[in-house]
Amino acid sequence: MAMLSRELVLGTWEIVEMELWRKSTLDLIRPAHLTFESDGMGALGLIAVRGGIDYRVVSRDGQPAVEFSWEGLDERDQRCGRGWALVDGDTMVGRFFFHAGDDSSFSAKRVK
Repeated sequence: MAMLSRELVLGTWEIVEMELWRKSTLDLIRPAHLTFESDGMGALGLIAVRGGIDYRVVSRDGQPAVEFSWEGLDERDQRCGRGWALVDGDTMVGRFFFHAGDDSSFSAKRVK
């Protein structure tokens, strides 16, 4: 199977909902987001977490998806994890994981 194009996810996606945290908590420092750049890298921010991501665009259960790992800081503490999301146009729905910690479903909308 051919690799799906990164164009599917390029840009910034605002995290609009997570099952574990209210939107006001997610946006504590700035709007919660995932950003995917053309080189397969990117950034994320939610609550007090800021980090970099490494991603792949894949097919998951026959649907276009993105899978990523991330590492960064939660205030001053090193954190890392992974995540995935199914992509449908300007919407993605998936799951976000903190290594050895919480995990939560999330939904995000592409920022135009």
